[in-house]
Amino acid sequence: MDPIRVVITGAAGQIAYSLLHSVAKGDVFGKDQPVELMLLDIEPMMTVLGGVVMEVMDCSLPLVRNVVPTADPMVAFKDADVAMLVGAMPRREGMERKDLLKANVKIFKAQGQAMDDVAKKTIKVVVVGNPANTNAFICAKYAPSIPKENFSALTRLDQNRAQAQVANKLGIPCNDVNNCIIWGNHSSTQFPDVSYATVKVAGKELEANSAIKDDHWVRNDFISTVQKRGACVIAARKLSSAMSAANAIVDHVRDWWQGSGDRMVSMAVWSNDNKYGIASELMYSFPVKTAAKGKIEIVNGLKIEEWQRERMDLTCKELVEERDAALAECEE
Repeated sequence: MDPIRVVITGAAGQIAYSLLHSVAKGDVFGKDQPVELMLLDIEPMMTVLGGVVMEVMDCSLPLVRNVVPTADPMVAFKDADVAMLVGAMPRREGMERKDLLKANVKIFKAQGQAMDDVAKKTIKVVVVGNPANTNAFICAKYAPSIPKENFSALTRLDQNRAQAQVANKLGIPCNDVNNCIIWGNHSSTQFPDVSYATVKVAGKELEANSAIKDDHWVRNDFISTVQKRGACVIAARKLSSAMSAANAIVDHVRDWWQGSGDRMVSMAVWSNDNKYGIASELMYSFPVKTAAKGKIEIVNGLKIEEWQRERMDLTCKELVEERDAALAECEE
């Protein structure tokens, strides 16, 4: 089997360090799929990245055919099949999202342009660096020859956080919780929603709401906890989420590459095909189902109540504002 070429940006950073082993040993693309790892970071990090390359080599993983460290996007994205765009200035305690946007948007503009020039037109791209949704929008905009549906942003971390909160509330394993949804932006306006979730309790599959039996928790504490989880991690670690972010990237790309089956999963994707009244030309998180080799379909037709509508529109408004600010920043 021919290897696939996988780009990981910010490859000398803490998320990539947690991510690389899973990608290299087959957790994402399958246990028989060889990979070439194209590791991109900035020039001052090349010595550190050299050490990461040594560690990948020292793992002696049979699926790894080649490892290329580089500071040149044109080298990294050449003929790439998949890109995991992790590298960005991380959010630190006290930073606002507008600070992140200003610092990071031009990075993703340049990477989009490089992909447009040299990557395969079938490349699958997940953006992790924050503000992830808007960075994904910018990346897609500046890669006009690549279909917009080939770009996504990571909200699987938020879905995993939501799933864990429900499991903890009910005292059940996390894999007994399915179909938690994240609507909107990977930010404090995101809307974690268990309205369509199911849980397995004492061997019986139930609607999550009927098992939880606590509407106040569902509409208040649960949502707030998931929305603020990233900030809580930063407050505790003095660093942003790494292990859990890497795990979510694995989940996101595995489901995109191999298919999600009957499960709904959350991805921020191009909004134009939604039937929920969300503005077009945004990277908005929806419930989706994925088929093998990369087809993503928004799950349309879910019943939306007024209280859900308000939260969905609030996070949409933030995304529109971020998009417009990012476009202005790119044009300066």
